[in-house]
Amino acid sequence: MNRALRIPKRWRLVARFTAALGLAGAVILTGLPGIPVEHASAVPTSAKLRPGTGKRCDAKHLGKTYGKTPSNSGFPTSAGTNFDKWNGDPKNFNFPLPGKAFDGLKAPTAAEQTKARSKNPDPEKNVDAWEAQAKASGDPADKAMEIYARYLLKPRPQSFERWFDKIYIRNEINNSKGASFEGRLVKDFQLIGPDWLCEVYVDIFDENGKRIGWRKYDAYNQRTKEFNEFKSNSELRNKQLTQDRVVAKSMPDHTFRYSGAKNFSKGQRNKIDTFNREVERMRPGKTNQVRGFQRQYNAIPQTKPIRGYSRYDTWFAPGCQGGPAGQVRLAAASNCGTRGPLNDRVNGSGRTLNEAKQIQAEARRLDTRGTLPRGGPGGVDFTTLELRYVGGLAKGKGMQYSMKADMMPVSDENPGYGGQAKMQLASDAMFTWLALTPEKFWVNLNPDEPDRIMDSKFASTDAGRVLLEADLRMKHDFYNAMDPKTDLGKRYWAALPKQNGYPCMPGLRNWIEPKPAKVREQDGGIYILDAPLRLKSTAQKTITQGPGEPICDPDEAEIKAAQRVVDSMIVPEVEKTINTAPQYADLRRVYTSRVAAEWIRQQDAKTPTDFRSIINSNNVKQWPLRAPNQNWDKNELFKRYRKIYTDGEFTYQIDTDHGVQVYIVGGVDFSKQPKRNISRVRFNVENRTLDTTTRTSMKSDDTSYRDTDTLYLGGDSSGDTSGGGTDPTPTPTSPKPTHSGTPTPQPSVSHSGGDTPAPTETPRDPGGDLAHTGSDTPIGLITGIAAAVIAAGAGLVWWMRRRRSGTE
Repeated sequence: MNRALRIPKRWRLVARFTAALGLAGAVILTGLPGIPVEHASAVPTSAKLRPGTGKRCDAKHLGKTYGKTPSNSGFPTSAGTNFDKWNGDPKNFNFPLPGKAFDGLKAPTAAEQTKARSKNPDPEKNVDAWEAQAKASGDPADKAMEIYARYLLKPRPQSFERWFDKIYIRNEINNSKGASFEGRLVKDFQLIGPDWLCEVYVDIFDENGKRIGWRKYDAYNQRTKEFNEFKSNSELRNKQLTQDRVVAKSMPDHTFRYSGAKNFSKGQRNKIDTFNREVERMRPGKTNQVRGFQRQYNAIPQTKPIRGYSRYDTWFAPGCQGGPAGQVRLAAASNCGTRGPLNDRVNGSGRTLNEAKQIQAEARRLDTRGTLPRGGPGGVDFTTLELRYVGGLAKGKGMQYSMKADMMPVSDENPGYGGQAKMQLASDAMFTWLALTPEKFWVNLNPDEPDRIMDSKFASTDAGRVLLEADLRMKHDFYNAMDPKTDLGKRYWAALPKQNGYPCMPGLRNWIEPKPAKVREQDGGIYILDAPLRLKSTAQKTITQGPGEPICDPDEAEIKAAQRVVDSMIVPEVEKTINTAPQYADLRRVYTSRVAAEWIRQQDAKTPTDFRSIINSNNVKQWPLRAPNQNWDKNELFKRYRKIYTDGEFTYQIDTDHGVQVYIVGGVDFSKQPKRNISRVRFNVENRTLDTTTRTSMKSDDTSYRDTDTLYLGGDSSGDTSGGGTDPTPTPTSPKPTHSGTPTPQPSVSHSGGDTPAPTETPRDPGGDLAHTGSDTPIGLITGIAAAVIAAGAGLVWWMRRRRSGTE
């Protein structure tokens, strides 16, 4: 046995065997012509069920045996399809991960190395001695020495931190997560009685009849002769599928089923379907010999962190602000530092695309049992990361948080990366909004006011930078939408009122303001359900002149007519861009952090929280401009803007009654924020299970919102996941699954208090307040937010000018 990793020797043989199968598997799965498997050297040609293999599933996973297999035992199987999906709400399952509590350990010092080697001169016996002492004493210091002894067992090519995360913890997850998931399925789908065996082995032979390896299946039904493979991440391994093809050829009366805890991606479904078609060709007249099944589960590691040994990050941690970005704190104070699945995912995301690809490849290589979260380390699109829940603000507890993000659509080819930077921005922005008093929350791009761009303290933060850059970006997108080379732009110029035969448009002031955001205050926190932004536009003049000559001098009627054209054609298009386009992702991220910050302000005004010393301190030195924007300068951005304004950024050739004329344009603005807290009834109907999803997200690193590709990931100041989840131990009277293929889901039940009747009429926009709580009692969230949330400036008016390009 490999004592450092506790990997049995037989696993190393499997690794060599499956590596030999890799090429053949790749040829078959891609459909490319190649050498048939039976013609290759030292490759498998036949398979046979190992005599006496397996252990009864009920005894292995449930600790007892049942006299018979229930009639409804097994997974849903629908006629006419080889794929079934359980439509009920997600469930949780626990798995032990005690080693994670030591993820704050640093590389051993020289003295620690000497001590870690001190038990026995034989390195393997030394590890055993430390392991025995750690178990006997329960002292984390002894466990730390055991971990160091394992690391020092032999020379390592990687750093201690990388070995701990990629080898030690990965091995612990492989051993426990897969087994716990199997136990969950055994319970939920009644894989009990004499028919069901778990960990069944099929031996693989070469053309000379020599055994060259084996294939292990998670479960096997002796009566139906169905092999079952369970994947907690719903990702199938090509090497295992290659083995399955040999088994299918050698055992024509056996079928296959792959069950996953997450949605199977399109690529994974294709693997199942391709294998099924191949087996159907082998067995004329027999259909659906290879099946897939998915049922949503969230895996919750059971870890109890230990101060001084566990990693804590400064993100969203009020008790330990002031250190460098992402600094790890191992402080004794209970309110310093945060832990959670989100922290782990962003810390392992990679800073660049190439780094993310390397991390992804290494993780998949070490993931021997398919226990990585969906998509692996690169499965999260961190550009979409936004704060969506804040709670747990009791004094000394820091806060709880959950953030929403999309899955990467094809993470194998294009993994997500940059999680640390996005997490840092969201956290820094929240503390910035708390520290600065509201009168400083403004930016102003007005060509007439170069000395009033934004407050100097606000300008020293990334939150301020994001706002001012979004202002300028919005101007650019506004003019892009007017481009006459596009269908929209062509229709826009044609619809403008004419003056002396020329399209006439007055100077405009454009700004972004929030639409009423949907939020829900319950469970001791606030759920930010939707925070859309709106683009507004109105006529305005400036003293600073743009390029060329004034195109027209519109009267009141012409101004109103032109404004109607802008509002009906250009504004909706740009507003959609602001709410969905990647170039505004940071603005949306900063904005949701603002909503959370104001709710924290309100709660602290009622009862002191760990944020009290930060609120209104006007000290933002702890959340400065971060690399690569550490040298960003508001004045340089203003110079860029003013040059665009005075010289013109876009040049359009417009057909007029007097021939083609050249129009030169430029401009921007931003402003307020109304909010509304929806009722409990509406929350439960429109966001079913979001409350349980949010709670789970603080413990599980792969929490989908129902069966969507939207992830929720979170954490808190404790990071304790030693409780919660669902105990996989079954009861004989537990409800049994149906076999209709689409079982009826159980109703969602909320446990957070009494319901509030749905409103009988549509409430009015609150105009800046969070007007309704769950009990319809005004709570006045975000006092003055209408004037304060990122007010973007009073200027940036643009005048359309023209230059003659021909005779009038």
